[in-house]
Amino acid sequence: MLVWRGKVPGVSSPLSVGTFVKQVTTSISTRFRPHRIATKTLTTTKVLNSSYFETLNPLQKQQISLYVDALLQWNQKMNLTAVTKADEVMERHVGDSLAMIPPIQSSYIAHCDSSCNNISLVDVGSGPGLPGLILAIACPSWKITLLESMNKRCIFLEHAVSLTGLSNVQVVRGRAENLGQNIGFREVFDVAVARAVAEMRILAEYCLPLVRVGGLFLAAKGHDPQEEVRNAERAIQLMGASVLQLCSVESHSPFGQRTAIVCLKDCPTPRKYPRDPGTPVKSPL
Repeated sequence: MLVWRGKVPGVSSPLSVGTFVKQVTTSISTRFRPHRIATKTLTTTKVLNSSYFETLNPLQKQQISLYVDALLQWNQKMNLTAVTKADEVMERHVGDSLAMIPPIQSSYIAHCDSSCNNISLVDVGSGPGLPGLILAIACPSWKITLLESMNKRCIFLEHAVSLTGLSNVQVVRGRAENLGQNIGFREVFDVAVARAVAEMRILAEYCLPLVRVGGLFLAAKGHDPQEEVRNAERAIQLMGASVLQLCSVESHSPFGQRTAIVCLKDCPTPRKYPRDPGTPVKSPL
């Protein structure tokens, strides 16, 4: 039986895999130079990440293979991904997830701490564990929380964590709007990430209330997200953050270039955010 032995905000330890899934309510290597970008002049730095998978050790590669096989098997009975072939999962999902590691590491060392070991990271809207579960495999010293609102996806995540033997992951069932108002989760994570969840105006309200002051929020986006970032500047600022970097990742996959949007949490998020569940989508800031 896999046992969680790390300290995770708001969750008692140790926990068995069977207790990872919790319903939460409102009551409870490639280098680049990140730099602050001006409000109206968004610049993009390129990061080549095509060989990151090859830096993984044999155990990590085996864990990813086990995950991919499980994802495709479970996808036959529930809608986890539109991708149905293993090589496409590797290119489109695993590759995109691994591409987030260099921006996280470089930005964190440059702006948050001298070391990126033992980072506490929350993957908001994790879905089938992308990117969070892949990050947990590639960076075993990180403590990863997979936040997902749908019960069936949480069941798959629990299975995937057990199958791969990961001991640095917890699965939490709940909505970001609720966790952001929960003292056990609010402003306690070093890093929040999100991929294929929502536009930046909405993501800012989902993710930044969970990030500690001095921490990072990274959103995985497509090849040209600059207009989306401009539209989200007010929301990001209201959450107490600012945009540090647009990091372009050259991908060898047929899905084109990807961009990691990196934000720094400068000050506490006002208590009124995040708003009630559903409000960020209905009325984006």
